[in-house]
Amino acid sequence: MNYILLAAALFVLELGYFKLADHYNIIDKPNERSSHTSITLRGGGIIFYFGAMAWFILSGFQNPYFFAGLTAITFISFVDDIRTLSNKIRLVIQFGAMALMFYDVGIFREAWWLWILALIICTGILNAYNFMDGINGITAAYSITVLVLLGLVNHQVNFIDQDLIWYTVIAVAVFAFFNYRQRAKCFAGDVGSTSIAFIIIFLLAILILQTGNPIYLLFLTVYGLDAVWTIVRRVMKGENISQAHRSHLYQYLVNEHKVNKLVVSGAYGMVQLLIGFGVIAATSWTTGHQWIFALTLLITGSVVYLMLKGTLIRKYGL
Repeated sequence: MNYILLAAALFVLELGYFKLADHYNIIDKPNERSSHTSITLRGGGIIFYFGAMAWFILSGFQNPYFFAGLTAITFISFVDDIRTLSNKIRLVIQFGAMALMFYDVGIFREAWWLWILALIICTGILNAYNFMDGINGITAAYSITVLVLLGLVNHQVNFIDQDLIWYTVIAVAVFAFFNYRQRAKCFAGDVGSTSIAFIIIFLLAILILQTGNPIYLLFLTVYGLDAVWTIVRRVMKGENISQAHRSHLYQYLVNEHKVNKLVVSGAYGMVQLLIGFGVIAATSWTTGHQWIFALTLLITGSVVYLMLKGTLIRKYGL
């Protein structure tokens, strides 16, 4: 019953946000780098924060430093959706939010080089997740996939209160109702993509620290391959990687190859789901076999990705 009431409350909150966004003109206008052609409300992903807030309150205020970090990330990203902020300001807040989350999960008890490495990796994941939010439904489809995988693992490992995962899934599902459409009612905005990324990073951090197994990072394989190889190509072309673009594989598939955007978004989620099942199965293997699995997956995935993207680049002269 709590889940049904939460879904209803978040649905009402999302509709209320639409009125606010419409009144204050919080919109996303299409430009030459966009994959959409009509003006759309921005920031609908703020509902992810309210899903986490519901859990935080009802759980008796568990993990307060994580929630403080999430609040900081959500606030600065929402401001950035309204008026563009400098990269330095956003990066400082992101580092601060990560530090709060690291304190909550206990990373600072580890060796100093480990938490510095974790800070770099997690901030990279946060921004890559934001960059991948470029077509209708992709953030919703991919996030639900990763959260479901984490929920399945939680049944085995019990690394977090399960309600945090399912409350977040419900929030993403409410957003998907308005976003997973040919003509979306709203986009997640930076506030949505960064807040859901922060929640997922928090869950992965606890899971990896508790199990001592980094293989769970492969729950982000599909996003990781597209983000990393796109950055590599842009650096090789001398482009500014912090500027907006539409050179991810999913964008080529939608914009140039004219594949239905919802099919592409769904495919990203489904491929990650299959990989995730393989990752869960691999956790019962020896450490050596897990490393072989991870390297084989990343190498094979990279080859397939580069071949497909290379074909599109040559075909459309990109």
